[in-house]
Amino acid sequence: MTTMTFVQARNGLDEALNRVCYGGERILIARRGKPVAALVSADELEVLQRIEDAEDLRDARKALAAYKRNPKSAIPYDEFRRKLGLV
Repeated sequence: MTTMTFVQARNGLDEALNRVCYGGERILIARRGKPVAALVSADELEVLQRIEDAEDLRDARKALAAYKRNPKSAIPYDEFRRKLGLV
């Protein structure tokens, strides 16, 4: 995987996009020496999203199975939001 600074990526965005789209490269963008983003092709992004969706579905099925085993273990939505600090 190629690494570019933010400035290199900004100044050479057209080249970076061509390398990703047509060359199949992945480009890591760093700012102050730390990775902050990556350029990947739209096809690779779609694959990543499918993987994430499959993981979410698997987790949801596990949660549903746990609920069916013991419905009393469920946490009410309002309590869940409080635990997350959303209320």
